[in-house]
Amino acid sequence: MEKLNVAVFFGGCSPEYSVSLSSASGVILNLDSEKYRVVLVGITQEGSWYYYTGPVDKLLNDTWCNTRDCIPAVISPNRGERCLLLLKPEGISHIPVDIAFPVLHGGNGEDGTIQGLLELAGIPIAGCGTLASALGMDKDRAHKLVSLQGIRVPKHLVLTPDTPFAEAESFAGEIGYPLYVKPVKAGSSYGVTKISAPDQLSAALSLAFHYDTQALVEENIDGFEVGCAVLGNDDPVTGEVDEIELSGGFFDFTEKYTLKTSAIHVPARIEPEKSDEIKKKAICIYKALGCSGFARVDMFLTPQGEVVFNEVNTIPGFTEHSRYPGMMKAAGIPFREVISRILELGLDAARA
Repeated sequence: MEKLNVAVFFGGCSPEYSVSLSSASGVILNLDSEKYRVVLVGITQEGSWYYYTGPVDKLLNDTWCNTRDCIPAVISPNRGERCLLLLKPEGISHIPVDIAFPVLHGGNGEDGTIQGLLELAGIPIAGCGTLASALGMDKDRAHKLVSLQGIRVPKHLVLTPDTPFAEAESFAGEIGYPLYVKPVKAGSSYGVTKISAPDQLSAALSLAFHYDTQALVEENIDGFEVGCAVLGNDDPVTGEVDEIELSGGFFDFTEKYTLKTSAIHVPARIEPEKSDEIKKKAICIYKALGCSGFARVDMFLTPQGEVVFNEVNTIPGFTEHSRYPGMMKAAGIPFREVISRILELGLDAARA
């Protein structure tokens, strides 16, 4: 059987650039080389695109972008071509692309932008399409849609830099402290602050606006965070539910990628009935936002046993030790098989 060309996109002009390099390395190393031929497309933090031909370890130490290993490249928007155009000094050549796998985190990659380009070009996508990606990145709109399914979401207020500070102060007083201030569209906890007093609100908003033009003031949910990996298109399946154990604070960027003072338990240390409820709600949320391929649905479990929606990650971390592969492994699906299934689902969706 002839191998299919899989364009793996990594890097990106997002604060989560370094996370993407790690995730992409995990995907590349676990791609079934008997079925697929990897075509690496690196995007710099400035937004320049390159066809990368070097080793994976240069992604991990961020030395991939160099004249020896890189050729300037772009995706052809021509639906009849489905290819990567290599912009060489002697002229333009092309590499066919059978399916694209964006392994990009945050804005300009996970938010529907690159998915829209790929859909315009007629290239099948491994993972969520344009609309689901955009909704997953937008915490406000995702919460509104999920609440329509009868699933509780945290109370929140959306602010812009022009919103009178008194409105933020008033809403914060209504929901009480501690509370969270977050960018509406950002990932990996960038720009997120947990505050415990009114005098911390202004600085927290300034930080959130550094990452987005909109910010949320959001109620704190007592309890702990649980996650559920979802895999599929029309009839998705789930991995085992995981649980984040914190010693204090919240699951910020440092904790997410170092686990210095926190731990992740897979399966979560909860009753089977509650785990089943979380899985069902995760699938409900996944479908409500129009997800396909794969996503990780994050929720809170309160001391009273109520499940509260937090967010959907349409391109979750993909290292060997990331939560999504860990949940799938606990359900009996190894990382390599997960990657193959994601690619098959993308190809199936394109044929439908």
